[in-house]
Amino acid sequence: MKKCVLVTGGAGYIGSHTTVELIGAGYDVIVVDDLSNSDASAVSNVEKITGTRIPFYRFDCNDTDKMRDLFDRHRVDAVIHFAAFKAVGESVEMPLKYYRNNLGSLTSVLTAMDEKGVPSIVFSSSATVYGQPDTLPATERTPLQKAGSPYGATKQMSEDIISSVACAPNAKIKAIALRYFNPIGAHPSALIGELPKGVPNNLVPFITQTAAGVRECLSVFGDDYDTPDGSALRDYIDVVDLAKAHVAAISRLVEGRGKAPFEYFNVGTGKPLSVLELIHAFEKVNGVRVNHKITGRRAGDIEKIWASTELAEKELGWHAERTIEQTLASAWAWEKHVRGIK
Repeated sequence: MKKCVLVTGGAGYIGSHTTVELIGAGYDVIVVDDLSNSDASAVSNVEKITGTRIPFYRFDCNDTDKMRDLFDRHRVDAVIHFAAFKAVGESVEMPLKYYRNNLGSLTSVLTAMDEKGVPSIVFSSSATVYGQPDTLPATERTPLQKAGSPYGATKQMSEDIISSVACAPNAKIKAIALRYFNPIGAHPSALIGELPKGVPNNLVPFITQTAAGVRECLSVFGDDYDTPDGSALRDYIDVVDLAKAHVAAISRLVEGRGKAPFEYFNVGTGKPLSVLELIHAFEKVNGVRVNHKITGRRAGDIEKIWASTELAEKELGWHAERTIEQTLASAWAWEKHVRGIK
């Protein structure tokens, strides 16, 4: 019998790509999303890509009663929990919004899972849990620093909550947290990709929208960091590679191959690029110009971070495969599809 995975936030950017990869790996998938920063068309397009009908429920994951009802309606073997707010800058300006939603939705899902006997969860965590590490690359043994933003703090707190639940006496839930670095790109079909509502908070959608003429100019937040060109250094990972990491994590849980009740893995490439390097690579790969300017540093941003992925490679049997050129080409193909650009 096929295993069934509930994907919360499954109409979102990473959730939709993960749903594609789960179906491709032979899992049944159910999607929950409140569409606060996504669109139901993403689910329809996943159905086009996979040729599979996907049960879709529109509600807020903070609603524990609706989550309980869903588990009563469907036999669910595991959950991947994406549903959360994710903009670093906005979290600095609106911290209560982030604490209320990100922690509330997680505790709601875990409560319903515990009551209904759903045994496994993969949590969408973030490299922001490391803050600004003293040494790089960041490994899973790197001490966690004070979070640079309320968003990062919610990820640290969420991991603490999950660890407490999974490691409690007589615990019924086992968990894996995947600490993402910077997901970018789109599905090769150009049917799904990152499409934020309003002004983008992430770099690549702002790059593509500026290239498409939707935005007048891209702001580069700071050129005075201690990096080769002064702009912040990040580890950019293709969203399809990231989605495949979730399949590996789910398989580890449902097959009982975990080595502890709660495990966590870095998901990145181990190869940092600066913001300016990424902009120039996009221009070169796609033959378009991106109008950009240097502005002051943004509150909540850290200077540089990239991943060591040795543990994920060893334990999950996963590694990033797509090149930065493939990734940036897919991001532009998606933007052109959305805007009707030939």
